[in-house]
Amino acid sequence: MSQVKLSLQNALLTLEQLQQTPSREDGITEEQEDHLRQLGCHLIQHAGILLKLPQVAMATGQILFQRFFYQASLRKFAVRDISMGSVFLAAKVEECPIRFLDLVNVFDHLIKKFHRLPLDPMPAYQQTFYTLKDATVVAEMQILKKLSFNVHVQTPYAIMINYLKVLELIDHPIIPQLAWSYLNDGLRTKDIENIAGHITLLYHRPLPISTLPLTIEQVEPYIRGEFNKNVNNGSAASEGSTTTAPPPPTKSTRVSRFS
Repeated sequence: MSQVKLSLQNALLTLEQLQQTPSREDGITEEQEDHLRQLGCHLIQHAGILLKLPQVAMATGQILFQRFFYQASLRKFAVRDISMGSVFLAAKVEECPIRFLDLVNVFDHLIKKFHRLPLDPMPAYQQTFYTLKDATVVAEMQILKKLSFNVHVQTPYAIMINYLKVLELIDHPIIPQLAWSYLNDGLRTKDIENIAGHITLLYHRPLPISTLPLTIEQVEPYIRGEFNKNVNNGSAASEGSTTTAPPPPTKSTRVSRFS
């Protein structure tokens, strides 16, 4: 398995480390890994909004999620669990802690919404709650273990504000919000060289959320191409129409950043 040493002096991933991620070595294709990484960041962003967390906490959660999967394989750790653990840990790091009950309720709602299930409220303090709570605790421990408790994150927002001030654009009616939005979307990938291309793909090729796996049990069928087929068939039966996934994104040579 690839070993990535994290430090503030060595924040960049080499091309070799990007091409030999633990997930890639575990038989997951580049396209599948990109989709699952985007799915995790999508979950974190939407959960943070519903939990009314500051944007810096959502950014920290997405960076921790991305860092984790340079140390671990998506075949061995569920997107759902690591997303929950990342949000829970990021809220502590940014000093805006959240309750387990709120976190679990939000993720239960998002999972049902993403998989087009009835949005019935989760019964309080029943088995589903404890299953998700335990998964969050284990995920947080795994994140801390894989990252050697190095959870320092330097988000780009302060730098953005400095540039806006230098360029005298801080009061511009459009540019500050546009720059803020690009930074948020850029957190779904740690690319620098091709970040503009990846953001374009995010806007023009929507993520096929309802056909992506959230749990470990769903990963193996997904890798074999069976999970998407089953989900699409289920959607067609329930909605009377066939769900068509968008075309795969183009491949690119990438340089990535941790912080």
